[in-house]
Amino acid sequence: MRPLIGLAFALGLGAVSPAEARAQAPTPWMRPAEPIAAPVPFEVGELLEYKVKLGILDAGEGSLEVAAIEAVRGTPAYRAVMRIDGGILFARVRDVFQTWFDTRTLTSLRFIQDQNEVGSKRYRHYEMFPERGVWERRDDEEVGDLPTSLPLDDISFVYFIRTLPLEVGDVYTFNRYFKDTGNPVVIRVLRKEEKEVPAGIFKTIVVQPIIRTRGLFGQGGRAELYFSDDDRRALVYMRSRIPVVGSLTLHLTNPPAWQPQPGDTTGSPPP
Repeated sequence: MRPLIGLAFALGLGAVSPAEARAQAPTPWMRPAEPIAAPVPFEVGELLEYKVKLGILDAGEGSLEVAAIEAVRGTPAYRAVMRIDGGILFARVRDVFQTWFDTRTLTSLRFIQDQNEVGSKRYRHYEMFPERGVWERRDDEEVGDLPTSLPLDDISFVYFIRTLPLEVGDVYTFNRYFKDTGNPVVIRVLRKEEKEVPAGIFKTIVVQPIIRTRGLFGQGGRAELYFSDDDRRALVYMRSRIPVVGSLTLHLTNPPAWQPQPGDTTGSPPP
């Protein structure tokens, strides 16, 4: 059984019939970060860098990084950071999203949003306590109930998606967003497409995540994520919509370390 999918069903992550139907699919390249960590297709140090465009205009830079493994209340957690810094004239976007998610269950433990989009600022610091079934805001006194014992946030969902089989036509539904108002999260696998970005030409799988929030993957943004069609599922390209500004896109600029070099026909990631 595919390691993480088997773990997902054992932990009861929700009804995901496409993954269950292909539970016997070949295991992709995955290696754990520590002996008890779940096998995943990413690792600490993975840094993907992007050119940011607003419409057709070059507007800045972005990145998606697995920065470290850090302890959150004694639990080892990946700290992943998504940064977007760009704009033209008055239309500036400076967003930093940080997530800390359990290396064993990929469960979110902390999520920080620091958004500045076209003069509108939004800062949120959430702490998730799955064992208590609650989340708390540290920048406010807001407290809420977790709808699941295995919560995810906007950015940890991106890493979780990378562990799914992602066959065209699949529709996954999860009730794992840490705020119940964001559920259900729907993930549609739309198509396969060859995508040219500054880092090169990639075969990709196009996925549309829909979270019922105001974030990058909210219903209004109609975001599309282009993951490399290989075992690593690197985010090659992203498109979303931002109020007033319009279309915001990220274009990968640094070739991933595992990308085949000229003359290499194997296309295999490192052992």
